[in-house]
Amino acid sequence: MEPAEEQDARNHTLLTEFVLSGLSSHPELQHLLFFTICLVYTTTLIGNLLICMVTVHPTLHTPMYFFLRVLSFLDISTASVVVPKMLVTFVSEDRSISYRGCVTQLYCVVFLASTEWYLLAAMAYDRYVAICSPLRYAAIMNTRLCLSLVLLCCCSGSVVSVVQTAWVFTLSFCEPRKIDYFFCDIPPLIVLSCTDTSLYEKQIVSATALVIFTPFCLILLSYVCIISSILKISSAESRHKTFSTCSSHLTVVTLYCASGTLIYLQPKSSNSQGAKKILALIYTTVIPTLNPLIYSLRNKEVKEVLIRMVAVLMKK
Repeated sequence: MEPAEEQDARNHTLLTEFVLSGLSSHPELQHLLFFTICLVYTTTLIGNLLICMVTVHPTLHTPMYFFLRVLSFLDISTASVVVPKMLVTFVSEDRSISYRGCVTQLYCVVFLASTEWYLLAAMAYDRYVAICSPLRYAAIMNTRLCLSLVLLCCCSGSVVSVVQTAWVFTLSFCEPRKIDYFFCDIPPLIVLSCTDTSLYEKQIVSATALVIFTPFCLILLSYVCIISSILKISSAESRHKTFSTCSSHLTVVTLYCASGTLIYLQPKSSNSQGAKKILALIYTTVIPTLNPLIYSLRNKEVKEVLIRMVAVLMKK
């Protein structure tokens, strides 16, 4: 009888594909889910592309809108990595995903999610400088610093993604290799593993703390300083106007923090897999749709530019 190590290595070598269970196992819901998710995805693309177009307007050439363009690009990318394959699972009997495809999808999801979290911290710093040091804002938040912050966010996200993806795919996976999820993600792949994952689960919690709570602490510190500065403003109207520039960012941070921590802090918990699927759907599909609405509906400057652009198009 061959040693367990050799058998695990042979099984890993023969691994060529996984099978995705999809979002729901109820056949009667597949077409309804297809059209619903397709509508949400289309809204995501249109909304975020509009944000990208609006924020290049000359009146919106500020660091805040530069970061918002990058956020919209990340949202489009996140939805595009997950949704097309999910749509296929609704209408096709072939729900397989190749081993390389699964590796690529996991890498992209972790990279985009991590980068977005770091970007939210950079956006919080931008608001801190704008409110706490308004006279030095233009000098501090120059083009070079903004580009450097975005590059740092991307590099940090890439490092996290490479490490997480490499660790996940060193595991051996049990037969049948059916992932009870609608895309390749860390929690369902850990559940699928035949090997002891207790050490890896601890590492996931540590990585989650690094990726989510470190930026969150920076965001929290920024807002402590921001609120302290706002409270020193004598006019109630001025206080409200100043804080309103931060409300959209705070809403997005809350949505990401709530969904992300619930998914990754307990990667192999006994919680309902259906609940985790819903949280993952919110994280990868719904939030990218909401971000343009949050930033446009709460932002007077964006609404004004958007109205002017629509008016120009209608005249043509």
